Amino acid sequence: MSELSLQERYSPQSICFGCGPANPQGLHIRSHVRGDEVVATWTPAKHHEAFPGVLNGGIIGSLLDCHCNWTAAWQLMRQGGLEKPPCTVTADYAIKMMRPTPTDGPVELVARVVEAAADRAVIEGVLIAAGKPRATCRGTFVAVQPGHPAYHRW
Repeated sequence: MSELSLQERYSPQSICFGCGPANPQGLHIRSHVRGDEVVATWTPAKHHEAFPGVLNGGIIGSLLDCHCNWTAAWQLMRQGGLEKPPCTVTADYAIKMMRPTPTDGPVELVARVVEAAADRAVIEGVLIAAGKPRATCRGTFVAVQPGHPAYHRW
């Protein structure tokens, strides 16, 4: 996908390890809106492996956490009629590993909103590789208020 990602459009100076465009050592997740879903394609490197040929679980968690967080931010922006998304943080999330994730090709991240309120959203996401779901995520992401360290980071 060549168009700007949500991260590049709304938070180009972010240094977040998972999704920050400005972090030279980060994962550089690029989330895009596709209908009611937010999707991303990401390609692992050898240094992301837990053991030969298999993606590290912590990297899987980071991918799903950041991607689902941006899905929540997008939802809150849309439902609030805002020009840019509010800065959201993870309140909770759970990752379920379903099967090993191979590192010999790209992975796809797909996330959707399952609940939303004025300042938070519950998101479900899945990481797919080689045509099979490898891990799932369910998390709550909250818009932060003044005084929170992440406020205005976008």
